[in-house]
Amino acid sequence: MKLPRAYYNWVSLIGAVLAGISLFMILFLIVVSLFIEVTSSYLGLVIYIILPIFLVIGLILIPIGMVRQRRRMLKSADPDAASKWPHINLNLRQHRNAFSIFLISTVVFLFLSAIGTYEAFHFTESTEFCGELCHKVMHPEFITYQNSPHANVACVDCHVGSGADWYVRSKLSGLYQVYSVIFKKYPQPITTPIHNLRPARETCERCHWPEQFYANILRTEKHYLADENNTEWDIMMKMNIGSDYHALGQEEGSHWHINQDVSIEYISETEDRLIIPWVKYTNLATGEEITYRDEEYGEDLELLANEETRHMDCMDCHNRPSHEYLAPPFFTDISLTRGDIPKELPDIKQVAMGIHYLNFPTTDTAMMVIEADVREYYEMMYPEIFEEKYHLIEKAIAGIQEDFKQNIFPEMKARWDVYPNHLGHINSTGCHRCHDDKHKSSSGRVISRDCNLCHTIVGQGHPDQFTTVAVRDSLEFVHPVDIGEAWKEFHCVECHRYLY
Repeated sequence: MKLPRAYYNWVSLIGAVLAGISLFMILFLIVVSLFIEVTSSYLGLVIYIILPIFLVIGLILIPIGMVRQRRRMLKSADPDAASKWPHINLNLRQHRNAFSIFLISTVVFLFLSAIGTYEAFHFTESTEFCGELCHKVMHPEFITYQNSPHANVACVDCHVGSGADWYVRSKLSGLYQVYSVIFKKYPQPITTPIHNLRPARETCERCHWPEQFYANILRTEKHYLADENNTEWDIMMKMNIGSDYHALGQEEGSHWHINQDVSIEYISETEDRLIIPWVKYTNLATGEEITYRDEEYGEDLELLANEETRHMDCMDCHNRPSHEYLAPPFFTDISLTRGDIPKELPDIKQVAMGIHYLNFPTTDTAMMVIEADVREYYEMMYPEIFEEKYHLIEKAIAGIQEDFKQNIFPEMKARWDVYPNHLGHINSTGCHRCHDDKHKSSSGRVISRDCNLCHTIVGQGHPDQFTTVAVRDSLEFVHPVDIGEAWKEFHCVECHRYLY
């Protein structure tokens, strides 16, 4: 097939070869992914992003080479004609061939571009793209996401939401993230909170809309003490997340904070929003305003006047809805309850906690230390068990190792104390950031620390001595380990952050 003479140059030929190989590889890999069921985030990256780039570069090189070749030909024949535009004469076979190839190629290219753009859009919106492509950086977030209640919700549904505006914003911010990953500019651990995150009312409330929040619910938790017998201690609480009656909605309970007739504003002294010395309540229906100040700050509050005032929303309490890093006592209790770690092994919780609170440089190092320390402990302290029930020790090692891999990530320095969960008050100040009996208004009103505002205890104790009351009554909290009245005087996190 004859083509215009200008086509025959190295630049155009290289472009044609590059475009042809890229197109062939795209089609081949699509067939592979469809019929051989190969699924990989990296395969999608190659098919829909990398190879199309080379295809476009190859197609661009073809006309560039032809233009340069034509200019050289014109200069050698007629220097004055070097600036003339090329002409198309379909009566010439070379021109007809070139025109036909161009027309057919353009139609095919536009068709493939439409399909490729559509697939590339969905690929960049997929959970695999978000969680697996930047494996080291996003590994902790991806693992905790898979263990969360939102594991079947796509990342973009929360981080981007619907609409072209936030889609464009996310892709623009993604450019810097790609740069950070390539040149290793990202911090370890990734800093939070994310200040440019879309407001919760535009994402979370698409599913959890305030008018349909549930009324109060019962929650039962099973804990184990770090003693020889791994003594079990259960607690049953009525969580006052709403009103006693569903019809009353958010008139009371913890979700009152985002009642549509209420506005809660606050100023945080720190970037992590853990220290909140100033809170303002506004009743939007009546116009009533009350400002609470932490009395320990005194005149220093004036220094916060220029700080950002934030309107409280879901994320101020539910700050880890899909990426929760459980503290060692909690994830070990879960494994003991499930049987992943045999609770009949004496001291097993204490042994597990002693390891999880250590700092390791890598996960592989942690795996080796877990295996060695658990074996050494039972060989030394309980030689009979080591000899006769070694299978329990092996099971415990596997359970402790799996707990570590699911909740602690040394390579990114990500764990529970770096990413505290504000929903509660055991391993972070959480509710007590404001509810501490120290935030007072000018009229003497106080943001109460009363635990019964958020939950009431309706059952607690050892399984064989479990004390219960009617669901509308409550018990005073009894600490599993006798510490007297100290639990009333100090925040839970002051002991529980590093103790078990």
